[in-house]
Amino acid sequence: MAPSPTGPLHIGTARTSLYNFLFARHTGGTFVLRVEDTDVARGTAEWEQDIIDNLHWLGLSWDEGPQIAGGEDIGPFGPYRQSQRMDLYGQEADRLLASGAAYHCWCTPAELEAVRQEQERTHQPPRYNGRCLRLTDADRATFAAEGRRPALRFRVPPEHIRFNDLIRGEVEFDNGLLGDFVIVRGDGMPLYHFVVVIDDQAMGITHVVRGEDHLSNTPKHIALIRALGYREPVFGHIPLILNPDRSKMSKRKSQTAMTAYREQGYLPEAMVNFLAFLGWSPGTEEEIFTLAELAERFEITHVHKAGAVFDKDRLDHLNGVYIRALPDDELARRLRPFMPPGLSDALLHGLTPLLKERLVRLSDATELAAFLTETDAQVAALADGELLTPKGRSEAETAVALAVARDALAAAAWSAEELEVAARAAAEAHGWKAGDFFRPLRVAVTGRMVSPPLFGSMELLGRDHTLARIAAAQTRLGA
Repeated sequence: MAPSPTGPLHIGTARTSLYNFLFARHTGGTFVLRVEDTDVARGTAEWEQDIIDNLHWLGLSWDEGPQIAGGEDIGPFGPYRQSQRMDLYGQEADRLLASGAAYHCWCTPAELEAVRQEQERTHQPPRYNGRCLRLTDADRATFAAEGRRPALRFRVPPEHIRFNDLIRGEVEFDNGLLGDFVIVRGDGMPLYHFVVVIDDQAMGITHVVRGEDHLSNTPKHIALIRALGYREPVFGHIPLILNPDRSKMSKRKSQTAMTAYREQGYLPEAMVNFLAFLGWSPGTEEEIFTLAELAERFEITHVHKAGAVFDKDRLDHLNGVYIRALPDDELARRLRPFMPPGLSDALLHGLTPLLKERLVRLSDATELAAFLTETDAQVAALADGELLTPKGRSEAETAVALAVARDALAAAAWSAEELEVAARAAAEAHGWKAGDFFRPLRVAVTGRMVSPPLFGSMELLGRDHTLARIAAAQTRLGA
């Protein structure tokens, strides 16, 4: 896996990382993380930190590469950051130049743009026109005197490139349509197509598993591999992740940063399970797997060719399944970062089993738990007359119902079971349906229409605060 630290870990990069991890573990191979940090203008240490931290959060580990952002590499083929391998790239560039497989290109951006526009006007395919192959020594001397710094352009052999893709089967491209492409810029910075080929060779990479958007790059890479005399790795191109409208997933239409899902309270186990099924299937009806079980079952040849639609409803479903499967103590530990300030450990552990069936994401607990740390006055301010009053009832009728409920609750033993028995008996005696009778109680006690189970909430809140909040709601309704 070779991410570029120019932004947060993308959902697509995370899925590709997972597939590489599963493939390596399933086959007993070596999983390598290489940081492609040659984009100095956009790359930052913070984005590298984000990528590595989120891969670890997903539970992915690698056998070679940096284990922490800015840290030391492990593995025999380092360094694993491209910025530290520039000497090697320079040597290989010189070798291509000496062999005639590459040549200096003195064209300016303006000249290249003019060629592109002319090709567009005459309906020709956009590619380099080979102008610098026809330069004389005098032309080159003139350009050097002008201060131009030449790029290095690879001379693409006009041949058909065929390779057997792990996922797509036999693929063929006509490299004669490509045109010669730049491999080293005029400022000496080597470009992506060139350096990945060198690194794959130097690091002993046997299999390259990457996104379908790289499929059109592969014939360029194979041409470079042959010109450099390298061995050719096996390529596999996995399908793109699509928005629900089947457009390519992008941050304009979908949330793509892994950190955002983490902050919303998605569990890494659920995210891994979800990502694994974005383009792969075990061939059975099973849908819940641990990471170890996925590695055992994962077959790269079972990855689909068609794009995989990002279904957030399915992610939410899986996350809820994993939340409910957690032991209460473990769920409480994971909920702690999402709890309102001031919530004690005792209240958190009492609240956790009440929340478990209601959570889709851990962040849902923040609002559900708020009533336990808000003051009685804060809750009273939220519990307005419209929220308190059931449909078809007046505020005066609701105030009377609250008075009946308060008297019944005050006389009950303070446990969720006893409080519910008392409230149901009071509702029946008062002639109200339980749902209508409980609504003003829920709003009075929590300030909200949606809360954890009502009577468990009362038990946690305590007798004094519960009765005081009901009394405040009565007052608000003019009792």
